[in-house]
Amino acid sequence: MIKTGIIGGAGYTAGELLRLLVNHPEVEIAFVHSSSNAGKPITEVHSGLAGETDLIFTDKTPDFSGLDALFLCSAHGDSRKFIDANPSLKTGTPKIIDLSTDFRHRATADGFVYGLPELNKPLIQKAERIANPGCFATAIQLALLPLAAAGKICGEMHVHAVTGSTGAGVKPAATTHFSWRDNNLSVYKAFEHQHLKEITESLQQLQPSICEPINFIPLRGGFPRGIFASVYTGCNLTEDEANALYKDFYRDAAFTFVTDASPDLKQAVNTNKCLLHVEKHGSKLLIISVLDNLLKGASGQAVQNMNLMFGLDERAGLRLKASAF
Repeated sequence: MIKTGIIGGAGYTAGELLRLLVNHPEVEIAFVHSSSNAGKPITEVHSGLAGETDLIFTDKTPDFSGLDALFLCSAHGDSRKFIDANPSLKTGTPKIIDLSTDFRHRATADGFVYGLPELNKPLIQKAERIANPGCFATAIQLALLPLAAAGKICGEMHVHAVTGSTGAGVKPAATTHFSWRDNNLSVYKAFEHQHLKEITESLQQLQPSICEPINFIPLRGGFPRGIFASVYTGCNLTEDEANALYKDFYRDAAFTFVTDASPDLKQAVNTNKCLLHVEKHGSKLLIISVLDNLLKGASGQAVQNMNLMFGLDERAGLRLKASAF
């Protein structure tokens, strides 16, 4: 069994991570750390786990000896501080999977491997520390990686992507209140979203010559979870050639699938899938990419990475099915 711990256990990503780990056939959860909820039952915060766990939140610094894997679900900036405050975590035991932005970029990676399995699977299998990708970054990278691998990105890339309210985290804000968010749509961080840097680095890993910008317009959607991204760029491939390229690139991917029909959001929500669809319109190639921001965009991908790090079936604990409605 893989003995695991979670730091920052109160948020949405931690709740989804717990849901996956308590049902994972190869995992034992040793502790869940939350300073603000110490002494409370996990189910008092993550009520969907009622009847599945009797774990209690702790605020004590855990003993990491004997721990195999540690998930960091801390706020952005806090993961690095936590590791710096606990030097024993720099030795390679336990293995670390960080879900914050702290180690995603090459210049600040500090030995962390960027954890996008469709890009870095062999590196992840050997890694001691993983920087889990961002949710928007995952959806957009998976839409563009096959083109980059073939050296086919030769112009500006345009992205419109809508995310659910859970992408903003559990802490209430003006733009997450139900009365504001429901039946509403708004743009934020146009052309300057924080995930652009990791997307660019991954594309350049496959096609170093890329210098054209990614014109990214993120939108807040009036729904709780999921990301729907429409991506287009100039491309000299035919539609048949593009489809063949994408299907070949993802032929061995555990959770990324190229569909002949354009997908809708509900086909991916509550699963660890990313569904892609490719169409040609004149000189433009359109790629639709849909996934669940809390699963393939966060906690599901983190468990997928853990499986790879420990030599398990990549799909272990992640055989989730979308709802029909």
